Amino acid sequence: MIDALKQWTERLLGRGDAAISVPVLDGALKSNRLIEDAEVVAELEAPEDLASDGTSLFVADGARVLRFDGAGGPTVEHAFERTISALACLPGGGIAVALGGREVRIVGGPHDGRRFDSAGGKSLNAVNALAGTASGRLLASDGSQTQPPECWKHDVMELGRSGRLVEFNLADGSARERAAGLAYAFGVGVAGDDVAWVCESWRHRVVQVGGAQAGRVIVDGLPGYPSRIAPAAGGGWWLTCFTLRTQLVEFVLREPAFRKRMLKEIDPRYWIAPALTSGNTYLEPMQGAHLKTMGVVKPWAPPRSYGLVIRLDDQGLIRYSLHSRFDGKHHGIVAAVERDGWLYMLCKGRGRLLRLSIAAAQASLAAS
Repeated sequence: MIDALKQWTERLLGRGDAAISVPVLDGALKSNRLIEDAEVVAELEAPEDLASDGTSLFVADGARVLRFDGAGGPTVEHAFERTISALACLPGGGIAVALGGREVRIVGGPHDGRRFDSAGGKSLNAVNALAGTASGRLLASDGSQTQPPECWKHDVMELGRSGRLVEFNLADGSARERAAGLAYAFGVGVAGDDVAWVCESWRHRVVQVGGAQAGRVIVDGLPGYPSRIAPAAGGGWWLTCFTLRTQLVEFVLREPAFRKRMLKEIDPRYWIAPALTSGNTYLEPMQGAHLKTMGVVKPWAPPRSYGLVIRLDDQGLIRYSLHSRFDGKHHGIVAAVERDGWLYMLCKGRGRLLRLSIAAAQASLAAS
């Protein structure tokens, strides 16, 4: 009764979950061009995830795992019968791959051949991120119980709240559910013994699962939709946001009649919804003078797509951020991995693997 009254009050006054305001890009989130100006390492067909064992870089591209070593071109490390939706290197050796979001398979290492397709009595449906622990467990964010990984846009527009965090025991093959009812779980990081940080995309936050402070909100009110999270050298994390929030999308999410009709009658490519890329067709919903002046795209225009990576410290505080603004092309950053002083970023919107010198980026931010 209290929750229902609170929701009614918020809708009446336009605050809380009913507010359509979005955080501004200022302070540590101040906009720049560092992602847009990053070096292009490779053009990819269907990039999805990144992983590193400390020596080599592995990229999930369609149904293949590509390996990048040194200055040479990529080699095909593995090929599968289904599209890879998540990828992780395991501390004890080998890699873990999620196939089509519905199966997790271990390749190489002491647990080669181990497979998982369910946890907590429910089948896997949208596994989109993996993280191995030193104790021989594998954590996975299962984004939605109703939509496959490729239909994430449907989940946000349907106000999905069926995501979960699951854990696999690589030694005995058991599996359990660690958390449920998440607003699209997309990204998981190992933050300590039995402690995980999980990204909730549609609630724009990172939360803690397990440990003495289970349920603690690590970072909240993000300006974008958080996705995968990876450890940074020296402590802290790299958090990707695959695009920014906008007042227009927030408004549509709070108008059920319009939203349901849009989902029924309009091609998903042209929904008023978050996107990984934009500016590709005149049929897109956001056009005109609010995006361009005298034929020039305004860098501060309301973004339909965007590129954003956030550097967090070990407590979850934002230290700085890297951007590809609305007038750029390196949008839809879904994964970032640090190796040898470089930050490698997967630009799904453009189909590119990018890299940026972390020292050079910090120097540029300090000088601005």
